[in-house]
Amino acid sequence: MNIEQLSKRLETVVSYIPEGSKIADIGSDHAYLPCFAVRKGIAERAIAGEVVKGPYLSAEKQVKDACLQDKIEVRLGNGLEVIAPGEVDCITIAGMGGALISSILEDGKEKLTGVKRLILQPNVSAKSIRLWLLQNNWELTNEEIIEEDGKVYEILTADRGEPDRAYSKEEKQKELLLGPFLIQKRNEAFKKKWTQESAQWKNILANMEKAEQTDSLNERKTELMNKIQMVEEVLSK
Repeated sequence: MNIEQLSKRLETVVSYIPEGSKIADIGSDHAYLPCFAVRKGIAERAIAGEVVKGPYLSAEKQVKDACLQDKIEVRLGNGLEVIAPGEVDCITIAGMGGALISSILEDGKEKLTGVKRLILQPNVSAKSIRLWLLQNNWELTNEEIIEEDGKVYEILTADRGEPDRAYSKEEKQKELLLGPFLIQKRNEAFKKKWTQESAQWKNILANMEKAEQTDSLNERKTELMNKIQMVEEVLSK
């Protein structure tokens, strides 16, 4: 990959960065995303944050090779430790689990002063992020689901606003699991993801039936059956 041509996944993330933003890309890896966003004139300045020394050095080299040291700073640190409050107005976090992304945001909450937009791409458990946004006064404003190289990715965008606005009272649990915007779109990537998830859950259920039945197992079974039912209701529309 080079900074002139991002993956479809990262290009989708970049497409939600407001023009003229000061961005922090957390877990930046090779700093492809900030280099691309700055080179294209979308981001004014960028911080590439990386917690692991190897990728941090790769990011430094990438920024230097792109001659963007005056606009992109590569910093070594955990999560939002790499930024100061008010330093950026847009944060991107891509390619991690939803629970990890949520914990990065939770642990660095005081660093979100001045941040107007979050663009988050979880590899799994987008529900964890939707819940965190809801509990922390961030409004989910858009979602996309795409397929690239046989993998399905969800991209969530959130702004400061009314956290409940994206959800309906009657369908809230379903929307937290599947995504309120994604349910409306129901594209091929969405159908593929949830057909596969549902099939996996059914396999797990079948194995649970063979195990010794306990209260905790029955609770887990009920939870899985509820999730399968929610998915099937949406897919059958």
